[in-house]
Amino acid sequence: MKSSCLLLTPVSSSSHFLSLHCLSLSYSSTSLPSSVDQLIGFLRRTTKRVISGSRIQALSTMATEDGVGNVKQLLAKVFEKSLRVTVPSEEDVEPLIAPCAGNFGDYQCNNAMSLFSKIKGKNVEYKNPRSIGEGIVKNLPESEMIESCSVAGPGFVNVVLSKTWLAKSIRKMLAEGIQTWAPKLPINRAVVDFSSPNIAKEMHVGHLRSTIIGDTLARMLEFSGVEVLRRNHVGDWGTQFGMLIEFLFEQFPQWENETELPIKDLEGFYKQSKKRFDEDPDFKERAQKAVVSLQGGDPKYHKAWATICEISRREFQKVYVRLGVHLEEKGESFYNPYIPDVLKILNSRGLIEESEGAQVIFIEGKQIPLIVVKRDGGFNYASTDLTALWYRLNEEKAEWIIYVTDVGQREHFEMFFHAAKSAGWLPSDDNKYPKVNHVGFGLVLGEDGKRFRTRSSEVVRLVDLLDEAKNRSKEALIERGKDKEWSEEQLSQTAEAVGYGAVKYADLKNNRLTNYTFNFDQMLNDKGNTAVYLLYAHARICSIIRKSGKDIEELKKNGELILDCPEERALGLHLLHFSEVVGSPEETSRLLLCEATAVVMRKCFDLLGITPVYQI
Repeated sequence: MKSSCLLLTPVSSSSHFLSLHCLSLSYSSTSLPSSVDQLIGFLRRTTKRVISGSRIQALSTMATEDGVGNVKQLLAKVFEKSLRVTVPSEEDVEPLIAPCAGNFGDYQCNNAMSLFSKIKGKNVEYKNPRSIGEGIVKNLPESEMIESCSVAGPGFVNVVLSKTWLAKSIRKMLAEGIQTWAPKLPINRAVVDFSSPNIAKEMHVGHLRSTIIGDTLARMLEFSGVEVLRRNHVGDWGTQFGMLIEFLFEQFPQWENETELPIKDLEGFYKQSKKRFDEDPDFKERAQKAVVSLQGGDPKYHKAWATICEISRREFQKVYVRLGVHLEEKGESFYNPYIPDVLKILNSRGLIEESEGAQVIFIEGKQIPLIVVKRDGGFNYASTDLTALWYRLNEEKAEWIIYVTDVGQREHFEMFFHAAKSAGWLPSDDNKYPKVNHVGFGLVLGEDGKRFRTRSSEVVRLVDLLDEAKNRSKEALIERGKDKEWSEEQLSQTAEAVGYGAVKYADLKNNRLTNYTFNFDQMLNDKGNTAVYLLYAHARICSIIRKSGKDIEELKKNGELILDCPEERALGLHLLHFSEVVGSPEETSRLLLCEATAVVMRKCFDLLGITPVYQI
C-alpha cells in the first residue's frame, strides 16, 4: 500500500488554537508528519532557548555508557584516539566536535587548522591543514556510530552517523526511559535562588520571569540527578515592618483574637501604611519603635510580624500552585541571626574597612565600595546576601548557587561575588566548584513599550494575568465545541495546561537578557513557535499512537525501529540532540518513532514546567 501522509501543518482558523489536517490515518502505512522541520525546531528550541546567551555552563556533559547519551561526547572519544595517532607529539588535544551547519554531514571535527598551526615546520608528514584532516580520517578506529567520513576545505572532517546506530540509541531510550539521556554533572547539590517576592506586596508580572526561569533551571538540574535546594529568598525583614505592624494594630485592634484577618488587598495595605508613615510624625515614631521591639524579640511584635508574613505566603502560594512551582522559603529573617558572625569572619580577613561612618568592602575596579553595615549600624542586602552565601556553602554544602533576578542587579552580584572570592569562599577560577552565577533577565513590557501595567497604571497582579490566560484558553476551546465533548474537569484542566503553558513558553523562548512584549494573542496563537502549537502537536502524536490500536509498551520491547526515509532519519537525529542541550515493520517503526518524539517532547515540556495535552 502506498504510504499516506499525516500533515501537522496548521491551517487558517479564527480560533486561537491549532487545526490539524489528517489526510489519512491508514495504520498499515502510517507515515511521519510531513512537517518534520516543525517538530525538529521544537526540540532545538526547548533544549537551548532557556539559557540562550547565558554564561552558565551548559547542562550537557551527558552520560556515554553503552552508546547512550551525548553524541558529541561519544564522537569525541572516537576522534580522541585518532588524534593521538595522527599527531602523537601534541598531548592533551581536545577533539573539537560540532553539529554540521550544512548538508555535508551530521557532525564535524574541526581540529585540523589549529593543529597545523602548532606543528607547522616540525612535522614533514603534513603539508597543510587538509592533509591533517585526511590523516585524522585515516586513523579513525572502527565505530558502529559512524557510517562515513569526508574531508572538506582546509581539513574539516564531516561525519555521517549510522542510521542503524541512531535507531538503536532511540530504541534503548524507549526501553530504559528518557532518564538515560540526562546530563551527568560533576556536582551533587545546587541552590537555585529565584522568585523572591517581598512580604506584604502582591506578586506582579515582574516576578514572572524570575519564577519561570528559576523553576526551569531547577528542573534541568534535577533531571541531571542533582539535588536542588529551591530557595525563595523573600523580603521578610527590615524597617518597613515597623509601619506595617503599627498599621495592623491601628486597623485591627483585636487582631490577636481574629482567626483570619480580613486583609484582601496586601498592596493596598502596604500603601496605606506607607502613606501614614510619610505624613504622620506620631505614627512614624511608633513605627520606628516597633522595629526596635521586633528586632529585640518582643513576642507581641514577633507574632504580628509572623501574621503579616503568613497572609503574604497564602497569596504567593496561589501563584505557585497555578504555575506548578515548588519552593522552600528561607527569607532575609532566616539569615539575620548569622550576619554578625559572618561579618566577623570577613573582618578577620582584613576585608572590611570603615568609610564615611559605614563599614564597607572595597572591590577592585569599582568606584564605589560594597556597604555591609550602614551608618546607623543596620544591615543591608549585601550583608544578608554574603551571609546567605556563607550559609549555603558551609551549612547546606551547595556546590553551585544560581541567583535569578533582573539584569539591573548585575553589579550588586558582581561585587558580592568578588568579595566572596577575596574571602576565600569561592575559587578564583570561575569554572571550578563551588561556583556562583547570576542569571539576569530583562523586563516584561506592554504594547506601548513601557513596563507592563494595567490601564490605571498599576502593576499587573500575577494571579490576574494567569487567570486571564486560562479564561482565554477556555473560551477558545468552547468555540471549538469541546465543552460538548469533554467534562467540565477535562475542559478546565486543558485550559490551564494551554493557558499557563503559553505564558511560560512565551517567556522562555525569548532571549532572557532582553526585554520582551507581553501579548496574549501571540502567546495563544496556533501557528509558529508557541506552546499552543507544540502542545497540540504532542496531542496529535499521542492520537496517532492511540488510533493505531497497538500496544506501544509491547512495541517498545519487541518492535524494530528503522530510519530509512530521510525525514525519519532527520527526526531521529534531532531526538538524539536532546541529550546535548537537554502491524507491519514500517508501521511498528513509525509508531516507535512517534512515541520517541512524544517522550522527548514530554520531557522538554516538563523541564519548562508545562503540562502536556494528550487529547485535542
